[in-house]
Formats: sequence, C-alpha cells, structure tokens
Amino acid sequence: MSKTTRATQLLSQAGVAFTVHAYDYDPNAERVGLQAAEALGEAPHRVLKTLMAEVDGKPVCVVVPSDREVSMKKLASAFGGKSANMMKPADAERLTGYHVGGISPFGQKKTVPTAIEEAALGEPLVYINGGQRGLQVRLDPKAALKALKAVAAPLIA
Repeated sequence: MSKTTRATQLLSQAGVAFTVHAYDYDPNAERVGLQAAEALGEAPHRVLKTLMAEVDGKPVCVVVPSDREVSMKKLASAFGGKSANMMKPADAERLTGYHVGGISPFGQKKTVPTAIEEAALGEPLVYINGGQRGLQVRLDPKAALKALKAVAAPLIA
C-alpha cells in the first residue's frame, strides 16, 4: 500500500502536520468508519468518515464522526439549501477520483464545498481517510478545516 496519495500530497503542500496510519481494511464491514476506528484502537467519534452528498442538486463533501449519521436537514442548512441527499456511490467515485471506502476530503479530482461536524473541532486530533482504503491521516481538525476551506456546522442527526 502506498502511503503517498493525492490526499497526503495536498496536506504536505498545504503545510499541514499529519501522521499516516494504515490498517487492515475489511471490504465486508457493515460500517467502514467504525471498522477503521476499531482497527486503529480509537474512539469512533475521533475517526471521521467522508461522505459525498448533494444539496439542491449540487455536490458537497461532508465529514462527520464515524459513529453518527448525517441529518439531511442540517446538511442542507449548512450550505444554505433546501434539500439534501446522499450521492450514489458511482457518482461519488467519479467526482472524487477515489474508491468508496477510500474517499478523502483532501485531493479530490473536483473541489466541492465541504462541511465538517462542528463537534469534531473540539478534539485535539482526529483521523480522516487518507485517500485509500485502509489508510487514515491523523491531524488537528482545525488544520483540516482550514486546508479544505470548509465550514464547521452542526451536521449530525
């Protein structure tokens, strides 16, 4: 497994301090984020999952704790929209250039507006997908917010 991905390259170029953590990815896991947290020995609320969605038909990226679900109403509100829905996996892969289970908010093929669950900013360090299945980057969530030019908002149901 390569530890250099578009995500890690973007973080390095942005001068963000991070560490890379590989784990055994289970393609059959019911919830990939929770499987990652368990494999890393971390609390699920510190391992953030990256989801691709649409707000009023426009693509957005959403980063939330792996043990929580996104509120579509709160997601739409975070981007000033009326409605939100999850993106189809094939569309998410085409838009980001990453495979489902390895989608990172960093270094996507097409930059889209991104929102991070505001509660995650209270953690000193979080894990976010590093652009490959079985690869996470550990970093300050505030640095992630800045590197992504993201908004922090209440997003969880």
